[in-house]
Amino acid sequence: MRLLPTALATRHLVLALSGLTLTSGLLTPVAHAQTTPADAMATLGTVVVRPAAESEPASVTGFGDETPQRTPVSVRVIDADTLADNQVRRMSDVVQLDASASDAYNAIGYWDHITLRGFVLDNTYNHRRDGLPISAETSLGLENRERIELMKGTSGIQAGTSAPGGLVNHVIKRPTEQPTRQLRLGVNQHGNALAHIDLGGRFGTDRALGYRLNVASEHLRSHVNGTNGQRELAALAMDWRLQPGQLLEVELEHSRKSQPGVPGLSLTGNALPAPDPFININTQPWSQPGTMAGLTGSIRYTHAISTDWSWSAQASSQRLKADDFLAYPLGCGKPYESTYCPNGDFDLYDYRSLNERRTTQALQWQIKGTLQAAGTTHHISAGVLKSRYTETGQPGMYQGVGTGNVFSLAPSPAGTVFDDEYTNRTERTTEWFAHDRIEWNAQLSTWVGLRHSQLRRSSVRTDGSRATDYAQSFTTPWLAVAWQWRPETMVYASTGQGIETAVAPGRVEYTNAGMPLDPLKSRQWELGLKHAWHRGDLSAALFSITRPRAGKAGACDAPGSCTFQMDGDDQHRGLELTARQRLGAWTLDGSAMWLAAQRRNGQIDPSLNGKRPTNVPDFVLRAGATLAIAQVPGLTVHARASHEGRRAVVPDGSVQLPSWTRVDAGLAYRTRLSNQPATWRLGVSNLLNRRYFQESPYQYSHVYLFPAAPRTVSLGLDMSF
Repeated sequence: MRLLPTALATRHLVLALSGLTLTSGLLTPVAHAQTTPADAMATLGTVVVRPAAESEPASVTGFGDETPQRTPVSVRVIDADTLADNQVRRMSDVVQLDASASDAYNAIGYWDHITLRGFVLDNTYNHRRDGLPISAETSLGLENRERIELMKGTSGIQAGTSAPGGLVNHVIKRPTEQPTRQLRLGVNQHGNALAHIDLGGRFGTDRALGYRLNVASEHLRSHVNGTNGQRELAALAMDWRLQPGQLLEVELEHSRKSQPGVPGLSLTGNALPAPDPFININTQPWSQPGTMAGLTGSIRYTHAISTDWSWSAQASSQRLKADDFLAYPLGCGKPYESTYCPNGDFDLYDYRSLNERRTTQALQWQIKGTLQAAGTTHHISAGVLKSRYTETGQPGMYQGVGTGNVFSLAPSPAGTVFDDEYTNRTERTTEWFAHDRIEWNAQLSTWVGLRHSQLRRSSVRTDGSRATDYAQSFTTPWLAVAWQWRPETMVYASTGQGIETAVAPGRVEYTNAGMPLDPLKSRQWELGLKHAWHRGDLSAALFSITRPRAGKAGACDAPGSCTFQMDGDDQHRGLELTARQRLGAWTLDGSAMWLAAQRRNGQIDPSLNGKRPTNVPDFVLRAGATLAIAQVPGLTVHARASHEGRRAVVPDGSVQLPSWTRVDAGLAYRTRLSNQPATWRLGVSNLLNRRYFQESPYQYSHVYLFPAAPRTVSLGLDMSF
């Protein structure tokens, strides 16, 4: 959607999947249960109950038997309570909770894009659900999430192909040992209203059966006129303790969202316009809401072979459908193809892409256990993951319907011709993986990982043109050394790789049309420290990531006039700090990232070498504080500040987006209603009502600007019943 004309033919430059066939009755994967995780069955007949969040193993790392504090990987775990306290409703809200994350193209009414360590995550390859791949090209409701795990850095041992910034793993809520009866209500000053119910517990003989039901409905209204919509989510997770040491888990989720989109603004000529958050160009008489619907399910069976070994089989299926509509402003002819004209004029297009369908299916088998050898302890896991991705659509509309002006939105006629061919894609992938955490003594351990991937990708337009088909295989290693300096302090060093693939567009202008390039191999090294104590923790990571680039060399204005080729790299070097501390009535948390990013060794346009990539801030700070008011038991006051530094708006850096700071604040009052626990929440986002552009993505040679939302007051109630 809305990524410029060429985006419709090269959307993602990722040819999607094909391969695995799963019967519909089986398609309901299973992942890590929160209160009864299958991984925790260390002894036959025992299901271990773990506390939440940081004491849980982080499955996103690939070494799921260790907690984030004892893993030589940069991981941020955001649990359900934190999501609720900060009124997180969509993935774009998550970026305000960690300095390594920022926005990448987050528009009202569209799916979310985020960056980690300055790299935009690929919505097809960088998202996981209980450890298995999903597509994030949809509205991802968070009401049934137990936690969100952010792994930062290259992910070659966790994913066959992915962008190098990191991975996002959605951990689904699972049945609770004690009955759960929770109701959440929320409303804001614009009329946005949410109702969410969360039910869980166990029943049956020996309480062998468990359930968790989440149902949510949200009436969507924002500060921008013309964006009324609706969102629903219904999710059921169940498990069955078949017999000692055997656990079967099943879950199913249905979601739907309908809301008109708000296109990004742009430069007016070479100047930044005023960051007006109320402008909505998508207000034509023919504008319609975009819709996104998804059905996702999984099933997992875990069997404890002995006290030290277990195996599991896991399957999942995700089926997405989208209808995309937008009155789309794009450029202003030459010489302002990448921006609006200086007076605010733009070319307007009627964009419609109907019946987009994406299916992701995965099947994984894994064995894990512990053995002693030559005086060392090995924690081993190995397995195979087969996945299939397909994407289909129909000819859409991308028709110019006239011109407009950002300051005076006049009506234009609707488009009439559906002649923009869609590119259908399939991909099949098989990934073999093995991990070994070797404990040499009480202080020293090494972590070794290896993943071998075999993929087959193909694509063809709906009219049969521009067909491509290719196969590739590659191996991605990872190595870390960790020293437990003290029981509460670990230092580590790691190195790893990640893989992306690229293929030349199948157009006649390219001398290598439809041909794949060699795999684009990213490399990372990282030095880190993690320290924990009973009232807080601290982590620091120094990292460097080098990612190859590809681009077109030549004019591309006649057959055979250009070549798609490798073209230098991007290097991101940075320092991350994260800390949390309780000081009496105060709870403090914060994270910061300093990032030196630059373009290197490019030959297509050498003038860009040494320049900072677009939309990558040089410094990010997130900080929060909560104070418990002793005079009013149950009352807490909280505030959170986010600061992002300057960033380049255009590749040559001639236009810069100024740094910005936002402050949010609120109150929470924990009390009892009808003798049941309840929490009232009052929140104010953008407390100072600052006007600024919060991001400036540069996609397909076009500048986008997204203004921050104005001050918004919200009220919520969480209660048990």
